[in-house]
Formats: sequence, C-alpha cells, structure tokens
Amino acid sequence: MKRKACAEVGIKSIDIDLPEEVPEAELIAKVHELNADPEVHGILVQLPLPKHINEEKVLTEISIDKDVDGFHPLNIGKLAMKGRDPLFLPCTPKGCIELLKRSGVIIKGKRAVVVGRSNIVGLPVSLLLLKADATVTVVHSRTPDPENIIREADIVIAAAGQAMMIKGSWLKPGAAVIDVGTNAVDDPSRKSGYRLVGDVDYQEGCKVAGCITPVPGGVGPMTVAMLLKNTLDGAKRVIGQ
Repeated sequence: MKRKACAEVGIKSIDIDLPEEVPEAELIAKVHELNADPEVHGILVQLPLPKHINEEKVLTEISIDKDVDGFHPLNIGKLAMKGRDPLFLPCTPKGCIELLKRSGVIIKGKRAVVVGRSNIVGLPVSLLLLKADATVTVVHSRTPDPENIIREADIVIAAAGQAMMIKGSWLKPGAAVIDVGTNAVDDPSRKSGYRLVGDVDYQEGCKVAGCITPVPGGVGPMTVAMLLKNTLDGAKRVIGQ
C-alpha cells in the first residue's frame, strides 16, 4: 500500500528486502547507507522485526531528520514533553488526529479514552490528544471495568488488537470513535476464509456513535497518507536549508 501510494503521488520509493535471518549488524549497515544518501528523505523500517533483532537499537540508528515513522526516541521524547515539537509524528496517531479535526470533532476540553498502550499507536496518540487539550485516560489489559471508563468518553481511540471487543453499549451516545484495530476473523463465505474487523463492533457502534471509522478503509489509508506527508515535510526541510 505504501509503495503504491508513493507511485500515485510521485514520490520515489526504494525497497530493500532482506531475509528474515539477516544479522542485526547488516540491517543497521543498510540504515546507515540510507542515512548518508542525500537522495533519501525518509527511512521506514517495517515492523515487527524478527525476534533476534533489537527493535529499539535499529530505530535509534535512523537519522532523526529521516525518521518519517516518528519512532526515534528523540521524536517520541519531544512528543511527551510540554512545549516541545518533534520533527515527525508517528503516522497512525497523526492520522487519527487528522480524522478528528477534518470531521469537525472538537478535542479541546473533551474526555478521550485510548484503548491500548502500544508504542506504535496507544501511547503516542494519548500524548497527541493531551497536546490538543483533551483529558485522556488510557485503558489497557490490566484496567478493571474498562466498559464504564469507555462509556464516559467523548472520543474513543480503539487500538487494542481485540476483535470487536468494544460493544455498542460501551459507547456514549454521539461519541467520536476511531477504530485502529485490524483483526482477522474466520469467515467461510469469503474466498480468503477470513474478513477484517476492528476493535469496535461496527454494526452496533454505528447505532450509538456520532461518527465512527470503518475497518478496513478508515485509519489504514490515513496512516499511509501521513507517511507521505512526513516524507514531503522532511524533503522540504532539507531543501529549505
């Protein structure tokens, strides 16, 4: 999807496909090559990585000026601090906020509940909502009584990776719901034998929520769009210098 989107908008993309058993040092050497290449304005290491590779170590080696995924510790660190702006924001969280803003959903002063605390979505999107002046609660696997907490939310960002976990009865009427979950469930009627569903029961959610994103076709395309936007911003920054 990312390669296709690049081709559509005229961004040149380079693919470096390595075998699963690639040594960590070799992967880092490839990252260093791309860091040094002035023709490259964005570097994306597709996650998850094989078990024998230290994800944090690899992501730290990406030049912060080319960290279009927004996962460099310095970018995440600045995101967590008041009054600091990271060079890049993580793509899926950035897409969630963009969806809310373009849909006319007011974030300031609202109660937001983020379901899930992953480094890729849950944690950074909670920080972005805080920056936008929402009152934020993070619900996770150890949270007692998540249903009642979610029911108080004006904005729900579901990113737990649990198929249809959030029922319509869990939602506050009129709430804005962004469903980041992409879960495969068995479906014998499909040629593939499965279908994709979100973390929210969409059919039930539609009856209660003020607005809700579908799965697939909601957050996914926004993630790709934000990746391209980050790459464009990175290129402009270099050219501007």
